[in-house]
Amino acid sequence: MEIKHLHGLISAPFTPMHEDGSLNLELIPQYYELLKGNGVKGAFICGSTGEGVSLTALEKKQVIAAWSSATKHDKDFKVMPLVGGTCVSDCIDLSLYAQQCGLYAIGFAAPFYVKPATVQMLAESCLAVARNVPSMPFYYYHIPVLTGVGFPMIELLRELNGKLPNLAGIKYTHEDFMDYMSCLNFENGKYDMLWGRDENFLSALAVGAKGAVGSTYNYAAPLYLHLIDAFEQGDLEVARQCQQKSIDMISLLIKYGGMAVGKAFMKQIGLDYGEFRLPVRNMSKDQMKQFEKDVEQLNFKSFCSRLMSTVN
Repeated sequence: MEIKHLHGLISAPFTPMHEDGSLNLELIPQYYELLKGNGVKGAFICGSTGEGVSLTALEKKQVIAAWSSATKHDKDFKVMPLVGGTCVSDCIDLSLYAQQCGLYAIGFAAPFYVKPATVQMLAESCLAVARNVPSMPFYYYHIPVLTGVGFPMIELLRELNGKLPNLAGIKYTHEDFMDYMSCLNFENGKYDMLWGRDENFLSALAVGAKGAVGSTYNYAAPLYLHLIDAFEQGDLEVARQCQQKSIDMISLLIKYGGMAVGKAFMKQIGLDYGEFRLPVRNMSKDQMKQFEKDVEQLNFKSFCSRLMSTVN
């Protein structure tokens, strides 16, 4: 099975919620238009940013169906759901549903309650899911800070190589550049290694990354496209400046509580996707006021993503 590597930015979308915490799927078509119009090449849905672990299996299917409906006319825009990790049977069921809906690929994270004891057991878990959808590219989602499963990914590639024809690669959300580069070069660059840390994207480009999945591409895609262009043109000074702006922006996520702050950034570009579900902490009204002042000091409007109705 020949699987093309993905280049450019893949967004990790938020899941839009109503005020009562229920899904607000009517916003998905506009969300797709936002991403597409700002140069984003695809969407990794129901992941960490998309609150996948806080959604029921039925809700994940509803999100999958909504993204499928919004993007079915656009084969160049690649949508892949994180099907989960804890319950393998649920992961298989969601994978089959994603295939039925015509999505491009699936993602799978390590079981994080009863964790695999060895990289061989992690590989067996991947095989158990991916073999059910042999025509769909399969990405393993490496995010040890959340799963607690931190085997070197070069070991997982060695274990799966030759056993899983639809293994596309890894969504790599970790800071081990030695391991990441080894994966990039494994089998002459056979596998697609999507970078997952927005705050050090430039470093990943330097060692060979071509594609990346990130949450801040939802609301600051132009900044990263400028970074990529500067890097490819050999203008490292501009690329470094872009990366520093990214770092300054991401520091506000850290300052105000983490992932939920991303939806506050979305409000700054004119999209209200509600709040995060428990146990994620959302900002208070007082914090929101100070956050808005900090965002203004970033000159966020100069590099943020723009709604299609405001582009012209």
